[in-house]
Amino acid sequence: MKKRLATCAIATAVLLSASMAAWPQSSQEAAGRLGSEVPLFNGKSLSGWEYFLVDEDAKMEDVWSVEDGVLVCKGEPAGYLYTENDYENFKLVVEWRWPEEPGNSGVLMRIMPGPVMLPSSVEAQLKSGDAGNMYGFQDFKISGDEARLSEIGLPGWALAKIEGNENPPGEWNRYEITVDGDTITLILNGKMVNEATDCDVRPGRIGLQSEGGVIHFRTVALTPLGGE
Repeated sequence: MKKRLATCAIATAVLLSASMAAWPQSSQEAAGRLGSEVPLFNGKSLSGWEYFLVDEDAKMEDVWSVEDGVLVCKGEPAGYLYTENDYENFKLVVEWRWPEEPGNSGVLMRIMPGPVMLPSSVEAQLKSGDAGNMYGFQDFKISGDEARLSEIGLPGWALAKIEGNENPPGEWNRYEITVDGDTITLILNGKMVNEATDCDVRPGRIGLQSEGGVIHFRTVALTPLGGE
């Protein structure tokens, strides 16, 4: 009897292992780490990231580097870093600052990577003075309060922030972004500044833009939610 039980246990483990191996990587992460924070930036290297730059001759290290545990983006040439893996439902913490003249950048989510500066995705704006605004690029659908919603020419949509809550240039800011089904919520330095509804739901990459200004990131961390 014990021998038969042991044989069954081994067979079950083999089947489970084979089933997990067939899952997409993002599903494995969600199943294994649901509710646990996953650092997308490890403070040491650009491991786990890929990139796109409008200058085809430029390399990742021409724009992005790690210095004293901080991810440094020079801002030129334009483009974006993006994760190797796809993520659909998650809480994302991003901390950033403008160490020099304030500039422009953004957090891209549910990206379908392509050879364009603004790929099909939803953006949480980082541009100094505009943090909290949201955009849906290349027909990525977002909606919300009609008084704050407008069309953009990519084509896509812009959803203006409810109110701002940025720290002065030079100081660190903190986004807590919840992407849960068709709803995306932005909390900036502890205050809810925007919420989009009826968003496109799909797995995609997470990206950080290079868009003309030197910007520092010290935290990029994700907690998977259910529904992957």
